[in-house]
Amino acid sequence: MINQLINWQELSAQQKITALARPAIADSALLSTQVANIISRVRNQGDQALLELTEQFDGIALKTLSVSAEQVAQAKSALSEKRLKAINTAYTQIRSFHLAQKAEDITVETTPGVKCTLKTEAIESVGLYIPAGSAPLPSTVLMLGVPSQITGCDRVVLVCPPDKKGQLADEVLVAADLCGITEIYTVGGAQAIAALAYGTKTIPAVNKVFGPGNRYVTEAKTQLSQKVPGFAIDMPAGPSEVLVIADEQANAAFIAADLLSQAEHGVDSQVILLSDSESLIKKVESEIIKQVALLSRREIAEKALTQSRLILTKDLAQAVEVSNLYGPEHLIIQTEDAQTLLRKLRNAGSIFVGAYTPESAGDYASGTNHVLPTYGYSKVVSSLSLADFSRRYTIQEITKSGLTSLSECIIELTNAEGLDAHQRAVTIRLEEGN
Repeated sequence: MINQLINWQELSAQQKITALARPAIADSALLSTQVANIISRVRNQGDQALLELTEQFDGIALKTLSVSAEQVAQAKSALSEKRLKAINTAYTQIRSFHLAQKAEDITVETTPGVKCTLKTEAIESVGLYIPAGSAPLPSTVLMLGVPSQITGCDRVVLVCPPDKKGQLADEVLVAADLCGITEIYTVGGAQAIAALAYGTKTIPAVNKVFGPGNRYVTEAKTQLSQKVPGFAIDMPAGPSEVLVIADEQANAAFIAADLLSQAEHGVDSQVILLSDSESLIKKVESEIIKQVALLSRREIAEKALTQSRLILTKDLAQAVEVSNLYGPEHLIIQTEDAQTLLRKLRNAGSIFVGAYTPESAGDYASGTNHVLPTYGYSKVVSSLSLADFSRRYTIQEITKSGLTSLSECIIELTNAEGLDAHQRAVTIRLEEGN
């Protein structure tokens, strides 16, 4: 179930690459063709294709794709006070952190008479994809809905696969209502992404889509972002992952629980422990065996653990180097001097510091966003924030005297690049009235 302890010091360069290799993402020609066919059907047949594909894949013949205000109201009354309070608490926490991210416009007079402005504006319309596997995901609704709400997107569209009764989970509807989302549709899979990209009679197209999904959803996002002009996706997606850096004083039971919290996501999830203490690694290994037996998703977690890595490093400095090479989605630090390590850690989607900071807190209610770059993309892609729901653009306003002061520079550079028309656009203005 668990891979044997790996001593980093004893590995060759190639063995180190292999040790940090992620599970392969399915990228078959068959998958690509299947998704392309679904996209084509939705583009050509619209709502009819959505209804037929929902019956085919979700086993329910729907009469309508839209969720009504009455259904949302019923969802509120159906949930217990305890469940409603939990959703509201998470909403408040996430909203508090994301409110602090609101961008201010920046105006700089770079030289007298030359004024440059950077403005931030909400993306006009966004689509939020909420998976519906073995359990409802109100947390994902909040992670996507809160920033779209604060940013002020004109249209926020939520899509989610229906259950066998053709309905969405009460928790999903309540979370959506908290975020002010009124456009909700019972459709999922690659067909939902195609509808958001191309638009149908019922579901008008959006500018950008957010949210995790299975390999069909991921493939659809990739294909459509390359096919449809002006249609964007949030970030590249891959299996969930966590890396823990721990020293001898760390709590082995806590670490095992953190590793298993990611292993239960899916069979292709990956969990890694880096430590300079062999005794700690062995304790964690024993705890994993003990704790995994108690999980309801034991079979999934055990399969994921075959991709686990228990790595012994020379010291914590080397553990930092290995972590930076890997670039994990989630990074947990359980060491006595975590702040020193933080100064050297560069590549991670989100970092959790200290014995009492489980990754689960970030997934639900600490306030940070749980939509994070995976598969090493944390080296170049940021965790989801308000910025992802915005577009930034610049404005420049130049007086004649300002253009005069810049003209020598522009003329010289246009000469260097051989762009006469660019140069004339400047000189014609300076000649006017002379």
